[in-house]
Amino acid sequence: MRPLVALLRRWPWLRRLLIAWIVAGLAVGVYGLAWEPGRLVERPHALSMDAWPAACDGLRIDHVSDIHTGSPHNGLDNLDRIVDRLVASDAQAVVMTGDYVILSVFLGTYVGPEPIARRLRRLTARKPVYAVLGNHDWWKNGQQIRETFASAGVVMLEDEARHVTLGGCPVWIVGIGDLWEARHDVAKAFSMVAGPDPAIAITHNPALFPQMPSRGLLMLAGHTHGGQISLPGVGQPAMWGKEEGRYVVGHYEDDGQHLFVSPGIGTSIVPVRIGMPPEISRLTLRARR
Repeated sequence: MRPLVALLRRWPWLRRLLIAWIVAGLAVGVYGLAWEPGRLVERPHALSMDAWPAACDGLRIDHVSDIHTGSPHNGLDNLDRIVDRLVASDAQAVVMTGDYVILSVFLGTYVGPEPIARRLRRLTARKPVYAVLGNHDWWKNGQQIRETFASAGVVMLEDEARHVTLGGCPVWIVGIGDLWEARHDVAKAFSMVAGPDPAIAITHNPALFPQMPSRGLLMLAGHTHGGQISLPGVGQPAMWGKEEGRYVVGHYEDDGQHLFVSPGIGTSIVPVRIGMPPEISRLTLRARR
């Protein structure tokens, strides 16, 4: 310690630099704790796919994930704000990919499924909402959340498929159970898919993407929160396992199949977001020309 003090006295510029770094670090920390988690951005994403039918070109889906109602800056008032944005959107459907409640987060408070479902009713009255459960949901009471949301008009899909028409486009929505906590059965879910219409899989954990059969064209997932932190020139910290770390946020393509991972809305464990604001992802599905 003494050599450092002597060095700082000898070189005033080094002392000033150290103070500047400390102040900058504190400012970033305050921003990540007190400001960014309370933001809500609506970001457009155009997903171009070779196998997407031209007749369905332009289909719009709003994707939200990891709402974690009860996490800091993310109470029921924020859920009202999210629902307002989704109701006002011109998307033909909404997909929610799990973690509606929060098991544990510093400065957070658990909010049960009933008040969340009451607010979702206003959305399901306007457009179809398809959803799966996440690991936090199962840690609390997955079956209760599933039943409560279903009673509010949310189409809950666990290892099952539903054939629907959205904006004149016939499509399969295939729900797959959570990788960690549910008895996910990808083969069972896709066994219900028949005919030529495109299949969109929805699941919580993007690490399931390599298990999607060739019949699946697009998978929508969440779980990672985009790492919650994305630093310029550095990217996301290594906070996930080998499989999850491959798919942190955004659009991925592998051998003609596509994955989109939502940055999410809430936080878990550490209530901080830096460079990765809460997002409603406005997806437009395009036939690649």
